Amino acid sequence: MRHYPGTTTLGFEEPLIFDYQKTGVSGASLPELQVPAANPSESLPAALIRTEAAALPELSESETVRHFTRLSTWNYSVDLGFYPLGSCTMKYNPKVNEWAARLPRAARMHPYAPVAAVQPAIEITYEVEQMLAEVSGMAEVSVQPSAGAHGELAAMMMIRKALKQRGNPRKKVLIPDTAHGTNPATSALNGYAVESIATGADGLIDLASVAEKMNEDVAALMLTNPNTLGLFEQNIKAVCDIVHERGGFVFGDGANLNAIMGRGRPGDFGIDAMQFNLHKTMSTPHGGGGPGAGPVGVCAELVPFLPGPRPTRQADGQIVLQSDLPLSIGRVRTFMGNFGVVLRTWVYLREMGAKGLQHASDMAVLNANYLARLIADHYHIPYGDGRCMHEVVASDRTLADTGVTTLDVAKALIDRGFHPPTVYFPLVVKGALMIEPTETESRETIETFAASLNEIAELAKTDPDALRAAPTRTHRRRFDEALAARKPVLIAE
Repeated sequence: MRHYPGTTTLGFEEPLIFDYQKTGVSGASLPELQVPAANPSESLPAALIRTEAAALPELSESETVRHFTRLSTWNYSVDLGFYPLGSCTMKYNPKVNEWAARLPRAARMHPYAPVAAVQPAIEITYEVEQMLAEVSGMAEVSVQPSAGAHGELAAMMMIRKALKQRGNPRKKVLIPDTAHGTNPATSALNGYAVESIATGADGLIDLASVAEKMNEDVAALMLTNPNTLGLFEQNIKAVCDIVHERGGFVFGDGANLNAIMGRGRPGDFGIDAMQFNLHKTMSTPHGGGGPGAGPVGVCAELVPFLPGPRPTRQADGQIVLQSDLPLSIGRVRTFMGNFGVVLRTWVYLREMGAKGLQHASDMAVLNANYLARLIADHYHIPYGDGRCMHEVVASDRTLADTGVTTLDVAKALIDRGFHPPTVYFPLVVKGALMIEPTETESRETIETFAASLNEIAELAKTDPDALRAAPTRTHRRRFDEALAARKPVLIAE
C-alpha cells in the first residue's frame, strides 16, 4: 500500500502471545542462588501463597519484545499520522519537550523532597503559572489540576465558594448547547442544576436567551470560546456584562485557546475563570486517561480561593510554597500537580515565545479554513458561512440520498490510513463531522485528507455498499456497536 502524508500503514495480523509460547522457554537467565532460598510459608499468610505456577506465556525476551512492538503499531498515534479529532484534539508533541521531561534530575525527583532541594522545579512551576496568566489575561493560575475537566471542576468550586462568601451560593448554572459535555457534570458535582442556553441561527450564544435566564439564582454561565462549532463568540463581552451585572461569574472553557493565543485574551473578554488543556494548546501528551494537566486561571476576585499550597516568590528571590490561604478550596491534587506535563509546557512556551504562540494560532485557523474550502463542495457546513476558527464542523446532509452516514465516512477513512475525526458532536449538528487539523499539520497532509473525504463522498453515489462495509483493510472489521453495548463479551470462551 502506498504511504501518503499524514497517514499510517496497516500492519500484519498478530496472534495472542500464548500462541507463541513453547514449554521451558524463559525470558530471563538468573544465576544460581548464593544464599538459602526463602521459605514463603514463614513470612507470608497461607492465603497469599500460590499452590501452582501462574499461567504466564513462556517466551524468550526477543519474542516478547517483538510481539508487543508489533501490537503497538495497531494503536494509532499522532506520531504515526494525522489525528483529526475535533474539540480537545491531540497535537504533535515536540521531542525536545519529551527530552526535557526525561532528564534524570526532573524525572527522578522525590515528591517529598524539601522545597529547598527542588527549587528549580518550584521555579518552573511558578514561571508556567505566570506565563499562562499572561497568555490568558487571568490574574493568577494554579497548575494543580490533573486534566481539563479537573481544572473546570476546581474553577466551579472556587466560584461556589466565592458566592457563598458573598452570602448566597445560588442554585443554577447556564450552559450553552454548544458547550463541552463535561460542563453539566461539573455543575452537578458542585450541587448546581443546569439550564440550557440555545444556540442562535448563526451558531452563537443567543443574547436574548442569556438576558432572559440570568437572574439571582444563577451562579455562573459556562461557555467555550471559540465554541464547539468552531466559531468565535462575537458577543462575548456583552454576554459577560449581562452575567456580571446580575451577580454571576463566567467560566470559559479553555480547550480551544489554541485558536486565539496572541489575538485575544479570555480575561480581557470578561471571563472570570478558565482551565487550560495543556495536552492540546501546549502540545503535551494526553490520551488513555493520562498523563494530563489542566491548570486553572482566575480573575482577581477569585485569587484567594485558588488551590493551595501556592508557589510564591519571596523578597530574597527564593520561591516557597505558601499554605496560609484561609479562603482556598484546598488541595485538588497530591503535591503540586503533574510536574512532567508542566515541564513540557515550560519548554514549549519558552521555545515559542509570544510571536510563536500567535503564529501557532494563526496557522491553526488557516489550516481549518483551508480544509473547509477543500471539502465544501462535498459536505454540508451548517454554520459560519463556510468560515471557522480552529476546527470545521461539517455534516452528512449532502449524502442523505445515498444512505451513507457519518459513521460510514469515519470507517472509510480508516481504510485510507486516517484516524476518523470526532463524529456526531456537537449535538446541535445532525450527523456532525468535527475536524481539527491544528497548526502542526502540513498543507500536503490536509490536502490528502480532504481528497480522501471527497473521494468517499463521490463513492457514496456509485457504491454506497462499499462504504457501509468499511473498514475492510484493518485487523478487525466493523463491529455491531449496538450489539457490543447491549451484549458485551468481556471474557473469551
